[in-house]
Amino acid sequence: MAMASLVVNEIFLSVQGESTFAGLPCVFIRLTACNLRCSYCDTAYAFTEGRRWELPAIIQRVRELAVPWQGRSRSLPLPLVEVTGGEPLLQPNCLPLMTSLCDAGWVTLLETSGSLDISTVDPRVRRIVDIKCPASGEAARNRWDNLACLKATDELKFVIASRQDYEWAREQVLQRRLAELCPILFSWAAPLTEAQQDASLKPVPAGHEPISRQELAERILADGLPVRFQTQLHKIIWAPDQRGV
Repeated sequence: MAMASLVVNEIFLSVQGESTFAGLPCVFIRLTACNLRCSYCDTAYAFTEGRRWELPAIIQRVRELAVPWQGRSRSLPLPLVEVTGGEPLLQPNCLPLMTSLCDAGWVTLLETSGSLDISTVDPRVRRIVDIKCPASGEAARNRWDNLACLKATDELKFVIASRQDYEWAREQVLQRRLAELCPILFSWAAPLTEAQQDASLKPVPAGHEPISRQELAERILADGLPVRFQTQLHKIIWAPDQRGV
């Protein structure tokens, strides 16, 4: 019988750039393939690039990258491990991978687009679920049934690329009472560099006005929203289009 495997784009050690865990050491397992083409996607290289890894090899690589933290953190085992993409849930063996990571004692995060069913994910995994705003070009793909699956340890993320996105996201948070479900993240969409632009990405719909980091933060404060502003730390520390960070 063939051993379970996954097509992996990259595995690397960095600091967690987003979520309520921002700033903590984290091993990222980036899987290949995505079913969406969001206008602001900064990892289009993961749509097709990658090679097949067997699950034990992935776990071994994570162990190797985690060596410096052995025995040094008890209350919160470090590094964290995040499974991301692309869209990791497109590959069925993503599920046993995350279960194996949890069994090994790692705090395991899943970054998912919100377009696929999250109910089959190991309940120990911290699921960071996107809700796609209109400027992404993929808002019609939101799987709203996922809201019923959320736990207090999960997180919902809105990537805000325009003033229209902000207004739409604000209404979703308030009308659906999302802050009662789990932490809510409003993430500023950094403009893509020339190297990150990919012809397959959806165009921003007509009429959208870009929003700055400052305006996003100030509007959250003015409206008294129960959300966490975030920007991508790794793009502040390293070049915004650098891979493997």
